[in-house]
Amino acid sequence: MSGGTLYIVATPIGNLDDITLRALKILKEVDYIAAEDTRHSLKLLNSYGIRKPLISYWSEREKIKAEEIVSKLREGSSVAVISDAGTPGISDPGAVVIRRAIEEGITVVPVPGPSALTAALSISGLSTEEFTFIGFLPSKTVQRQKELVGLKYEPRTLVFYEAPHRLLEALLDMETIFGPREAVVVKEITKLHEATIRGTLTAVREELEHLTIAGEYVILVEGKRLFGARMEEALSEIKSLMKKGRGRKEAVKVVADEYGLSRKELYDKSLGVE
Repeated sequence: MSGGTLYIVATPIGNLDDITLRALKILKEVDYIAAEDTRHSLKLLNSYGIRKPLISYWSEREKIKAEEIVSKLREGSSVAVISDAGTPGISDPGAVVIRRAIEEGITVVPVPGPSALTAALSISGLSTEEFTFIGFLPSKTVQRQKELVGLKYEPRTLVFYEAPHRLLEALLDMETIFGPREAVVVKEITKLHEATIRGTLTAVREELEHLTIAGEYVILVEGKRLFGARMEEALSEIKSLMKKGRGRKEAVKVVADEYGLSRKELYDKSLGVE
């Protein structure tokens, strides 16, 4: 490795008390702080008496600013990257800077902390053994619906971020494509107007229609249940393909990919199908 060290520092997603002691230590010790929006970050830095040279790397300038940051790292300076809230690079700017530092052989160190993703999962009551983080869906309706169709048979808990002006549309699309699944919407995590709404996708959407939609939202949806009628449907399709001359292994592969099922599990269950 060469040069200085790049620290990826997670910052509060709302409540400033959620900053970690290590994050404060790093922010006080580095030579520079690269912030998504320096005006926003100054609220946090000023509240803890941190005064360091700031570099703004907001989205449209991230590629250009990444080179400036890497240049300082090559010279031996230490830089902390922060976003407006949460962890840089996770549905936030920062990934470009991180990739460039890695390409240059510069040491990149995570300083973990607040995350809307894990905070919402922890109180969701949905399965957390496995989950799929999607982040923000496409803003255009057709593209959003296409992506949701591709997730229809995903068995893991699905986690989305959504903007307030698209929240109800996104939930309606999920309701139409996923059906009556359990869902949780968490609003403004750690902030004054934090709220959690639980129920089926339909119930959650209908409740939100009567509330003021503002702030930041995390949507969690249970994964497709891979048993019962759905499994029977998959086995029936395997049987149909085998009657048409497909081998069992080939039929299982086709159906497993279509339904989003485990090939091994489906193969084992299909052994009773003739």
